[in-house]
Order: sequence, then C-alpha cells, then structure tokens
Amino acid sequence: MKFFTYLLGTAVLLTISMSSYAQKYKTPADTGKLNVEYAKVQNKIADLTSKLAAAQSALPDRQTRAVNAGNDAQTAAAKSDTSSSKATSGNLQDSKDAKKNADDAYSRAKDARTANNNVGKQNEKIRKLTNDLKEQRQRLKDLDIMRASIYAQIPPK
Repeated sequence: MKFFTYLLGTAVLLTISMSSYAQKYKTPADTGKLNVEYAKVQNKIADLTSKLAAAQSALPDRQTRAVNAGNDAQTAAAKSDTSSSKATSGNLQDSKDAKKNADDAYSRAKDARTANNNVGKQNEKIRKLTNDLKEQRQRLKDLDIMRASIYAQIPPK
C-alpha cells in the first residue's frame, strides 16, 4: 500500500511538472504566433485593469448605500416598535398604523439586505478580476520567457 501511494504521488508530480515545463512556442518560426498571443494578452490585461478600476470606484458608493439602507431599516424598525406598543390600547387606527409601519420596516430591512448583498457581489467581482489580472500577468511573463529563449536561438548578425 505504501509503495502504491509513493508511486501514485510520483506519477502525479511528474505529470504536473512536465506539463508546466513544456513551452508552447519554441522555435523562431513560432515568433509570429507568439507575438499575436502576446498582443491578445496585453489587450486582456488592459481590459481587466479598466474593469477592475471601474469596479473599485463603484464599491464606496455601494457601501454608502448599504450603510444608509441599514440606518433606514433601523429607524423604520424603531418606529414600528413604537407604533406597535401604542396599538395595544385597542384603538383600530393605531393598529392600522402599526401594521403599516411594520410593513414599511420589513420592506426597508429587505432593501438593506439587498444593499449588503450588492456590496458582497461587488467585492466578489473585484476579487475575481484581480485573480484574472494576476493570471494574465503571469501568462505575459511566461510569454516573455519564451520570447527570450527564441531570441537566444537566433544567431547575431
């Protein structure tokens, strides 16, 4: 059993290292394809950077909305609590007002929850864009390494 585990671990390690070691572009004939991919990766990086900047600039506004919605919900809940304690006197109009205030408080609490969910979604979007940007920058570095190895193969004139 130990031998099998050792053999399996070694096979997985070799498979991973071989696939990461392989270069897609190796010869001077591949320079054109490398340049095309290099330009595509640079364009993706520029696009991701602009999307990330837009997402980061929208975050404070969403956070402000969430805080304001939370404050509105707390105010409406306090008003509902006050009117419901008044409604215990048995007056029909007080009961109607209490119901109306309770519905309003419930609606504002849902709005606050939605605003907080929007902040979470924006943070997730920023995290995803940051990870995508990191991957594209790593790909650009890999392409730079491939380009350097190809240029090293070309004899000087």
